[in-house]
Amino acid sequence: MCLAVPGRVLDIGEKDGTRMATVDFGGVVKEVCLEYLPDLQVGEYAIVHVGFALQRLDEESARQTLELFAQLGMLQEEFGDPWERAAAEAGAADWPFADDIAEQPQHAGDAGDAVQEAQQK
Repeated sequence: MCLAVPGRVLDIGEKDGTRMATVDFGGVVKEVCLEYLPDLQVGEYAIVHVGFALQRLDEESARQTLELFAQLGMLQEEFGDPWERAAAEAGAADWPFADDIAEQPQHAGDAGDAVQEAQQK
């Protein structure tokens, strides 16, 4: 699910001719386009959706919303690692191929043997 999330502008710059900001979303920092809010300033809050600042927001409303999103786990859902989330939902504790990586052959000559062995299984 994609949310419109409030964030605080940390700094403003230009990237490829576009006004951009570094925005803090309750501890998660992302780059955001300011084309829809060209007068937004450092320290102000805005609602951000899919990388675009859409509407200015007062600090109290932003803090309340971020707190609610954090309580509901929605910030992790929005900004967390999708691979990590999918693994957790599937019940996997660790990366499923971690053991395979440790067992990989160390020499180029051994690689063919490992492939043959895997094909036989």
